[in-house]
Amino acid sequence: MVFPFFKKCKYNEGMYTWQDFIKITNESDLREFVLEVIDSHKGSSLYKYAKEADLYDKQKNVTINEYTKKIYKLSGEPVVDFTSSNAKIASNFFHRLNVQRCTYSLGNGVTFSKDGIKEKLGSDFDIRFKKAGYNAIIHGLTFLFWNVDKFYNFKITEFAPLFDEFSGKLMAGVRFWQLDDDKPMIISLYEPDGFREWSYYNGEFTVRQEKVGYKKIRNSVAGKEISVTYDNYGKLPIVPFYGSTLHQSTLVGMKSAIDNYDLINSGFANDLSDCAQIYWLLSGCEGMTSKDLAQFRDRLMLTHIASVPDDGVKIDAHTQEIPYQARITLLQNLRKQIYEDFGAFDVSNISSGAKTATEIKASYQPLDENADDFEFQCAEAIRDLQELAGIEVETPIFKRNVMANESETVNMVVLESQFLDTETVLKKLPNISPEEIPEIMRKKAIEDKWTPSDEEEVVNEEG
Repeated sequence: MVFPFFKKCKYNEGMYTWQDFIKITNESDLREFVLEVIDSHKGSSLYKYAKEADLYDKQKNVTINEYTKKIYKLSGEPVVDFTSSNAKIASNFFHRLNVQRCTYSLGNGVTFSKDGIKEKLGSDFDIRFKKAGYNAIIHGLTFLFWNVDKFYNFKITEFAPLFDEFSGKLMAGVRFWQLDDDKPMIISLYEPDGFREWSYYNGEFTVRQEKVGYKKIRNSVAGKEISVTYDNYGKLPIVPFYGSTLHQSTLVGMKSAIDNYDLINSGFANDLSDCAQIYWLLSGCEGMTSKDLAQFRDRLMLTHIASVPDDGVKIDAHTQEIPYQARITLLQNLRKQIYEDFGAFDVSNISSGAKTATEIKASYQPLDENADDFEFQCAEAIRDLQELAGIEVETPIFKRNVMANESETVNMVVLESQFLDTETVLKKLPNISPEEIPEIMRKKAIEDKWTPSDEEEVVNEEG
């Protein structure tokens, strides 16, 4: 089904827009429209890359798992080669490097300069935001739905956005999910002034929720509920959360390098298996049939003994050597390229010998550059959540997970401590998390207040 009056957005490939949505005038067209939105979203490059990214994230690398070795007939027709080994070794680069990027910025949670800000964003805000941040990185884009007192994460594989063609703002969206093909699809339509929900199965829609506002308000008198009303936020309570300024999955560009690494590594294993055999060449035995040759081979493999007459018959054993060093060098170069292109921190660069804090810090430079970009996107999303929650907008603070020469760092902080306040010193110490600082300062204040002489005075007074 295609509506001729729908116009595709120029910069969101395969997606409909807010301008398409506001042309709908009746319930029947609306239901067909949400199906169109879902279908077109599933056909977009953003959705397809996100689905592939999920597979690579689970170490189910698509290219190597679908690879089949083929040979060609004299006619040129390709056929599957069932005689050769077909080991499929999938690397874990994608998951490992994306976990590193996410954990580097969000592993210690998010803090704010003022107390009480994070608590208003939900008691488990750090856990939820870290999970959402990881989805934003590997998918390129994810969505945060603010629901009264906490947010929920809608992944790009389950949420089709409707952007405004002129401002680029997110104005509405369709969420869809289905347990299995033989189960109904749950469809939710989110608009600025409320949401509604259907189940869709065998071509039929069933209303699960008529359109209502996002805030449910129970009105009561003397403890008795008399009515229920609904209110909204004044705008769509869903926030786009990008993983970088590129607005694309980290699989883009990284996929080809991973695929080449997997193919070479798997081919290496296959060649080792196929070539780890002895080949026997028989000379002067032209009269032997295929059956005779098979019997000769079976006897030789069983007894490891062969006898030949003296009339020119000769048996030679041969083994094959595979190109080893060239492949090892190529695999090492591919690994290095993957780390460099992704901007990751490679532990092998500092594993040899003791490194100074300056050397370790220099090794983090590529990761720091990408972290700056990612943390900017995090701050944008958190600011929008704060506005929806109706709380004061505060810039979040990220304490990065850095491997360091801790003794050298601590010594430097101690030297600087005479010029710094207690809170700043605690923030700079590498072994103290931001969450521990308020409690440490509270206990420190108590200790500073009660000196030994004070304690003696109290004891004397009580005595």
